[in-house]
Amino acid sequence: MSDFELLALRLVLASAGCLVAGLAVWILATLCRRTLPAFCAQRSLWLLSQLTVVTVFLAILLPHSERLRVVPAIDLPETSTAPPSATPQVNTISARDKTASTPEPETGSRSWPAYGAQAWLLLYLLGLAYSAFKLWQAQRLLHTLAAAGRKLRPQDAHTGFAGTLPSVSGPQVIEVEMVISPMLFGLFRPRLLLPRHLRSFEPEQQQMIIEHELTHWRRRDLHWTSTALLLQTLLWFNPFMRRLGAHLLWAQELGCDRDVLRGRPASQRKAYAAALVAQLKLQHIPGRQQSASTALAFGGVSGETLASRIVLIRSPIKQPPDLWTRCAAIAGLMSIVMASLALQPALASRIAPMPASAQTALDTIRWPADTSTPFGCTSLLDAASGKQLVRQGQCAERITPASTFNIAVSLMGYDSGVLQDEHTPRLPYKPGYPAWGPNWKTATDPDSWLKNSVVWYAQQVTSKLGAERFGRYIHSFGYGNQDVSGDAGKNNGLTLSWISSSLKLSPDEQTAFLSKIVNRSLPVTQHAYDMTMRIMPSEALANGWLIHGKTGTASAALSDGSRDAQHQYGWYVGWAQKGQRTIVFTRMAQLDRGKGNAGARVKQAMLRELEARLDTL
Repeated sequence: MSDFELLALRLVLASAGCLVAGLAVWILATLCRRTLPAFCAQRSLWLLSQLTVVTVFLAILLPHSERLRVVPAIDLPETSTAPPSATPQVNTISARDKTASTPEPETGSRSWPAYGAQAWLLLYLLGLAYSAFKLWQAQRLLHTLAAAGRKLRPQDAHTGFAGTLPSVSGPQVIEVEMVISPMLFGLFRPRLLLPRHLRSFEPEQQQMIIEHELTHWRRRDLHWTSTALLLQTLLWFNPFMRRLGAHLLWAQELGCDRDVLRGRPASQRKAYAAALVAQLKLQHIPGRQQSASTALAFGGVSGETLASRIVLIRSPIKQPPDLWTRCAAIAGLMSIVMASLALQPALASRIAPMPASAQTALDTIRWPADTSTPFGCTSLLDAASGKQLVRQGQCAERITPASTFNIAVSLMGYDSGVLQDEHTPRLPYKPGYPAWGPNWKTATDPDSWLKNSVVWYAQQVTSKLGAERFGRYIHSFGYGNQDVSGDAGKNNGLTLSWISSSLKLSPDEQTAFLSKIVNRSLPVTQHAYDMTMRIMPSEALANGWLIHGKTGTASAALSDGSRDAQHQYGWYVGWAQKGQRTIVFTRMAQLDRGKGNAGARVKQAMLRELEARLDTL
């Protein structure tokens, strides 16, 4: 499963998690509104609530913490197909004995969760773009409205300022002819829009209305509102974010009401409430433009909330929330975040259970032909330090690289320009090409080639390189014994030397080669590294490690030059990444041919061991 598919699946989980978190936060906020009305009138509760939901979203989307998570990993179905036992067709590029190596096709069929996740990723991006467009459209409307107005200068008397306009550092004041609510907008260049009709209000009302907007500016409510709008845009699909954002605006308006009316007599409170009603009536004249949602407006209320706001204006809540109340609410929000970290599931590619017979075969690794001496190797190396972490078995013995050699072919292809990206070139299958699986009989690109170990595609790449350039790459890589002559007398080194033929390398050399790739110390372009790493098959383990690995399967060569009909070499090589750490690994074993594809069986066993051992190295 590719990194892109894993990202899409994590986005699905993060979206579902933030919806659940939004519901939990809303329930907590509802309880606070009923039992702690004074605290709910504070803007901090609502912005912290939004931040909690976004934190849950990002916590699930980003790499997982195994120390906190308590839910088992979610297995993502992934199937593989073993090669048929039938004799392969003869390669038109170079003939080969029918008992030659049978590199395994590594096929993966995408499951419905993968398709669904990618569809949701597309929908999320479209919704994000639409939400951002709506924000831009609202800001553009406000800027257009301001451009059509008249800037008020100190000599332009306005009763609302009692003869004095704000200081130079305050917001720019613009008077417009349209019937809007007095509003403050502009995070970096604040502007105060005043409708012309405001002059018809009582002088006392004008002063309190303008003071309300200037209080927004002094309290930095524009920063709070902008943050809330950004979070709502990020989680545009979450209805609880919009509800929390609406309550934040509500709390900001109540805060300004408290500051403006503090110490004022009942008559002025009554006048203030009357001005609010009058402004709301003017805004609801049919055909008139409504105030934009991205601004802080004095009349920014609905008919449903007007009555409750007037009640609070006339009889404000007198008891402020104490420190214990704040701590309890914050603790409740933190518990929601911690629960999401503990309950978030990890994604893992499904590794089919290994049959008992296969496990026995792995436990009984044998030498070729007439000896029963165990033969195999497991090697792990820290990529950054070069420290050998594990080295067990016959790791210095050279054997055929089989399909693991495709990693080297990929570097050659992208460095030379024969290969361009994940899907270019896409080459058609032609009769006569090797076809040990149905997915080999179809058009193939670099991505499907490496995943399915399509021999004829690698042969096309090496053929286009030519024997001289191919040999130079092998020499510059220091790859194994560097012998690309092929089978004696058959002149097939360019197309078959790496499959049970002349080219051989040991597990130690394989590990060293992979380490050079991870550390980018081979003489190839950065594009060759980037693309090779991009098309490497990957697996996500439940313990948070991401495995990039390649299998290989080939027949064992007997002392007389014939192919062993009873045994196969199996490889699984690559690197594991988690956080800033990368561990290079090589697993090689010789197994009985009749019990399944050797490379696939070695891979299954190695993945289990990596999941169990990596965190302890």
